[in-house]
Amino acid sequence: MHIPKNYFSDRTILLFLTINSFLTILGSSLILWRLSAGQSSNFIVTYRANLGISAYYGGQALDILAFIAFLVIVLLANTLMSMKVYSHHRSYAIIVLGLGSLLGLLATIVSNALLVLR
Repeated sequence: MHIPKNYFSDRTILLFLTINSFLTILGSSLILWRLSAGQSSNFIVTYRANLGISAYYGGQALDILAFIAFLVIVLLANTLMSMKVYSHHRSYAIIVLGLGSLLGLLATIVSNALLVLR
């Protein structure tokens, strides 16, 4: 894959790459910290508010660890997509990285909320 010559010289791109990397590391460490502090082996992996009493669905620790894989995939996919789009238009690359930051933040919030519920 061809990396544009001035991609890593752009300060805005570097800012968003740093934010995305920080959110990935923060989310992964929070998930691992909450998992190691827990004593039970059954975790709430989904919550559906419209189902009433049967709103909670249980799962194993592997289901929660999938959030870490999701954060890493989002980081890699957004970085690669922004590199590809940067040569066409700089602002599109910034939008892709900004949306990746939002997605990483939301994944961290949701995983933390599910781990607090157990």
